Amino acid sequence: MLISVYVPLLITMVVAVFAPRAAPRLAPRPAAWSLASAALVASLGWLGSLALLAFAGLVQIPEVAEEGQWSLAAVRASDPVYLTVAGAAALALLASVTGLIVAGTRQLRHLRWARRECRLLPGDTELAVLDIESPEAFALPGAPGRIVVSRGMLRCLGDREREALLAHERAHLRGRHHLFQTLWRLSAAVNPLLRPLSKAGGFVLERWADEEAAVRVGDRTVVAHAVGRAALATSANRSRPALAATGGAVPQRVRALLAPPPPRRALPFVAGVALLVVCCASLADAATDSKQMIETAQHAACVATQTAATSAPPHGPCCEHGELDGLAQDR
Repeated sequence: MLISVYVPLLITMVVAVFAPRAAPRLAPRPAAWSLASAALVASLGWLGSLALLAFAGLVQIPEVAEEGQWSLAAVRASDPVYLTVAGAAALALLASVTGLIVAGTRQLRHLRWARRECRLLPGDTELAVLDIESPEAFALPGAPGRIVVSRGMLRCLGDREREALLAHERAHLRGRHHLFQTLWRLSAAVNPLLRPLSKAGGFVLERWADEEAAVRVGDRTVVAHAVGRAALATSANRSRPALAATGGAVPQRVRALLAPPPPRRALPFVAGVALLVVCCASLADAATDSKQMIETAQHAACVATQTAATSAPPHGPCCEHGELDGLAQDR
């Protein structure tokens, strides 16, 4: 546990630094899934490491040791985690759990708002056209979701560009991109170091929708023109939703659309999978060490009790092992 409990914390930092830089270089769809997997495992590893460190301090409290019937001296001898480190981990764990609850509540309210707005939009088809002059175009997740476009936006685009715009928003709905966003935001609430994943993930989702629209329209240049014109039209609108064709870094998106489709690279995925496997294995090893530490401390407490008063009845789960050891020695 001395080293393994800290490995997930280190891997979380590595993921937070390198994953956002590697994601834009990959094909958008696998990049989004990779970022989502990295955020999930890194968040769980972060919470698990903090929980184990806090537990290592908790078991060193005399009252807790007496209630759990284990030897406090044995715990302190086998566990090198200092109480100051355990206390800091407990505070960080409390902050992470609190942030997760707050962010989860906020995301749940947002999804409810989106579904309510879907029901209030005019018409009963996937596309809802708003009779307003300001250029608007975005996707609202729901059951099912809706694509919202204003007449002002439609006037800014040509026929094929309109098709590209609708294909882009439809890709957001079909790919359930709002779930990716929710996961990244929850991960950032658990650990602020993971906030760059959320920003990089937003760009990757827009690129994913761009590539889907390019396949649908059959012309990457048309999609690039649609993205650029829509972005110029909505440049004065600073309150546009996240799942919009004008979201993300528009110049980089246009540049990527004017270039050939991104190739699939295997090396970043292999490296990412290796890091995630090491994170899970280290966390499992640390948890096993914690369990063995408690069992050893309970056995030590039982042996000490039997040595001090051999006539006292055995108590605690490890006394059975102590009795078996004694019988083996008698034989």
